[in-house]
Amino acid sequence: MSDCAETDDPEPLEPVPAGPLFVPVRPGLTGGSAGCTARFFRTPLGDRTAVGFTSAHRLAATLGARQPWIRLSEPALRALAAPLGITTLTVDPQLTAQPASPSRGARWRNPYPQEAPTAVAAQRR
Repeated sequence: MSDCAETDDPEPLEPVPAGPLFVPVRPGLTGGSAGCTARFFRTPLGDRTAVGFTSAHRLAATLGARQPWIRLSEPALRALAAPLGITTLTVDPQLTAQPASPSRGARWRNPYPQEAPTAVAAQRR
């Protein structure tokens, strides 16, 4: 019978260095090619997280082929996120949501198209 204590495997919850990552970026504030800014995302619970991918293919599959990226090591990405209070690093997320559309000038859409909007307006008078 083997003893479980003899294994050299890390604990399941122990962080393992991810190595060089493909980090999604956006153009810097100047709008030129002089620099870029790492994109930070939110977890399903709303916490901010840094995101990195282990391959350009995985990044393109999740965020689209036109998403610009840079290569950063895991410690460099963590150091970049730390001053912003971001302590979580998500590697290879597979599901993302589209950005929210701006509310200014947005038209209200009836979620129940079978109900006429005029009927709702008539009840408010």
